[in-house]
Amino acid sequence: MKSSAKNIQLTSFDDIFKTTDEIKDESKEKVQDIPLNELHPFKNHPFHVYDDEDMQKITDSIREYGVLVPAIVRPRSEGGYELISGHRRKHGSELVGKETMPVIIRELDDDEATIIMVDSNLQRETLLPSEKAFAYKMKLEAMKRQGKRNDLTSSQVGTKSERSDDLLASQVGESRNQVQRYIRLTELVPKFMSMVDSKKISFNPAVELSYLKKEEQSILLDIIEMEDSIPSLSQAQRLKKYSQDGKLDENVMDAIMTEAKAENIKVTLPGKKLRRYFPAEYTQEQIEITIFKLLEDYKNINSWRG
Repeated sequence: MKSSAKNIQLTSFDDIFKTTDEIKDESKEKVQDIPLNELHPFKNHPFHVYDDEDMQKITDSIREYGVLVPAIVRPRSEGGYELISGHRRKHGSELVGKETMPVIIRELDDDEATIIMVDSNLQRETLLPSEKAFAYKMKLEAMKRQGKRNDLTSSQVGTKSERSDDLLASQVGESRNQVQRYIRLTELVPKFMSMVDSKKISFNPAVELSYLKKEEQSILLDIIEMEDSIPSLSQAQRLKKYSQDGKLDENVMDAIMTEAKAENIKVTLPGKKLRRYFPAEYTQEQIEITIFKLLEDYKNINSWRG
């Protein structure tokens, strides 16, 4: 009985006489104005903040109306707050000279914070492949960890992991396979990832190249730069196969990347030089027709000689 008595907690005098409205008010999240220098970016934040047209719209809105939607933050152990959502709003506030920004402070663990961060940023109109790739990976890992904490056996964990894949796919409006393909892109070295973002290399070949070891990717980048040639899907698939078989070296890469691709031959002829051989009134189409006719004649002559 004595030990039980020790555990009894008495309600304070103030709590007894709180009104229902006061209790409800305390449970609500309160908006607070926090100095911008106390707001720090989310660790490994996969979304970029650009000074682009969208940023200009955000800045103009903040200048005229202020920040209408509070950011979400969580306290940091080292002081200040970590931004969960609101990175662009913070940047816009800085651009217009504001010193504080309205935020909602929440106590969140790492996985909860990651999921909210990703969800709030996936609403953007335009996202780079790299942003999707790292965001999907971060959220899926967080969802799987949450599942493991709720499971009791390893077999149940596996089931939870599969459900996490499907759940994430349905939430982002992609197939599970497509989500996994985006996540594969995170295995690319930064320079390859940048080429995907800038559309110098297509999505499908990039997914295949992500299976190459990091050192293999670095060697391939040097060859691409020297040959000024981007791998096609077929070439990327062959590079992947050689890598998986343990037979991919610089010589193999060079042979694959320098092979003749007749359908991709591109010849640039300076317009000023071409004009010297055609009447001034010839259109571009007439010039092209004439050139191809001459080439056909050349082909027939050489065929007869052979």
